[in-house]
Order: sequence, then structure tokens, then C-alpha cells
Amino acid sequence: MIGIVDYGMGNLFSVSKALERLSADYFISADEIELLQADALIIPGVGSFRDAMERLPAETIKEFAASGKPLLGICLGMQLLFEKSEENGLTEGLGLLPGSVRRFPGKSRNGKPYKVPHIGWNRLEFVKESPLLKNLTEDYVYFVHSYYVNAENSDVLLAKTDYHEQVSAVVGRDHILGMQFHPEKSSRLGMDLLDNFLKMVEERKAVRR
Repeated sequence: MIGIVDYGMGNLFSVSKALERLSADYFISADEIELLQADALIIPGVGSFRDAMERLPAETIKEFAASGKPLLGICLGMQLLFEKSEENGLTEGLGLLPGSVRRFPGKSRNGKPYKVPHIGWNRLEFVKESPLLKNLTEDYVYFVHSYYVNAENSDVLLAKTDYHEQVSAVVGRDHILGMQFHPEKSSRLGMDLLDNFLKMVEERKAVRR
């Protein structure tokens, strides 16, 4: 059973509908005891990093992560997995992955301005093998964000894209995973990524039995 964390800032409807299309069992909850009993958790997210950290049951998420069960952050939910963000003043994140979140500067290296937020379709470039990317082909996915993680020299970078800066698009270390884009809005590749996540969940369950 997949738990979707309801902390008042997530794209709960679209994520839940995507799981339904994949015939996955799920529940949406803010109850910390119920969340800890899930086989995997998804942290969705739309909005401000600081507001999210104030509302998120951070200690419960950390306890869940320590159990070894899969955890997936989507969009803002991915950013929350990292150590800190400069959005609305420096704010500590969950610290489950190394790195920080910064705002797109809005000017390229040659001084040419570009639009922030980054909205639209960008192509993924796979960087590192992962069960999350297994048997998938690089394609376009849908982004909506003003802040990004640059994990260029980090072992957590699984796939990247370019929007005037290198953007960490898929990250992960063992069972802690994140996608900066919205897989539930990213056509076939997005659904295939979610399906691979579900397969990882089933494999973890089989090992625990």
C-alpha cells in the first residue's frame, strides 16, 4: 500500500489518479501512525519550501526513511529531501540527501535573461543506472519550478536536464528517490517511472517477508 503524504501543499489528485491508472493500492493521509505503516510513501508538493517544512511531519518522514522502505518526493517533495533551501530565507530540509536548493538566477552565463519559473517540457538525460530508470528511454517530461537542485558532483544524481543551468531531474540513493518534474503529467515516460517505483516497492516487500 502506497501512502501519499497529505500536508496541505501537494498535488494529491493528480498523483492519486496516476496510481489508479497503474492499478496501485494507495491511501492519502496526514495521520503519522498510518503513514508509518505504508509500504512506501510519496511526498508530493506545490508551493514554498519553508511553508512545506513547517507543515510536513518531518520526524515521521525521517523515521520512515530509516526503516528502509521506499520514499519518493515529487517536485517540491523532491527538494524537501535535501539539506536546505534558500527559498524565503535559508531553511533546513529533511537532510535525507546531500545538497541544497537554489533559485534559478534568471540570467544565463552570458548575461542573457531567461524566464523563471521553468515551465514546460525538457528532455531527460540519464546519468546513472537505477531501478527507477530500468528499461526506460530518454524522453521529455513536464517541469514547473523556480528553484532547483544542482547535484552535478553527487552520487545521488540519476538523470538531469538543462534549463540554462544543470537541473537535477531524478535523484536517488538506495530507497530515497526524487523527481523534480511531475511524472503524473509527463505522458508515457512519467507513468513508466512511477511504474518502476511501484516495482521497487514490491521487491522491497518481498525481501522483508
